[in-house]
Amino acid sequence: MIESERDQPERVRIPVLIGTVRKGRQSGKVARWMQSILEGAPNVSTELIDLRDLNLVLDDSRRGTADPRFEASVDRADGLVLVVPEYNGSYPGLLKHALDTLLAQYARKSVGLVTVSAGGLGGARLAATMLPVLRDLGLVVIKRDLLVSRAGEAFDEGGELVDGRLPTRADRFVEELLWMKRTLKAGRQPEEV
Repeated sequence: MIESERDQPERVRIPVLIGTVRKGRQSGKVARWMQSILEGAPNVSTELIDLRDLNLVLDDSRRGTADPRFEASVDRADGLVLVVPEYNGSYPGLLKHALDTLLAQYARKSVGLVTVSAGGLGGARLAATMLPVLRDLGLVVIKRDLLVSRAGEAFDEGGELVDGRLPTRADRFVEELLWMKRTLKAGRQPEEV
């Protein structure tokens, strides 16, 4: 028996955003790893959004100045994964600026936060400072953050994972992200009259 398109599960779109433009960043390795995990999840499609590739208007922070590709990607998305390095206990200013260029596109979408640090805390302070920002934008932040400590040691030079603890934590992170996505997507459906 041939399954109809209606019988097949709907594909979920969850882009991964690299939240820094800094040279020598380790978060790019983490983001590509997260992208590969999402690509391996059933019925999930993903893409990598690199802050470096966005055409950001830096002299005007009002909404409506978003890079059209960024806006379209977020608009089509069912959820997002943000891979963000901790800079002095917080997040990169350019990431905040990029996020602020949109608003309506975030409404009731799930977001998972992957924090990256060179030290042992894995970006825990960053997660605490970014939470109110993401909520204010209308995103629904999942409870489980994925903290990547000592990112320079967690991956080799070629970007291959060497920290054996991360896969289990990443699986739990993705599981919660997809659960929240399903819950919120049902809430975004038009109400029947």
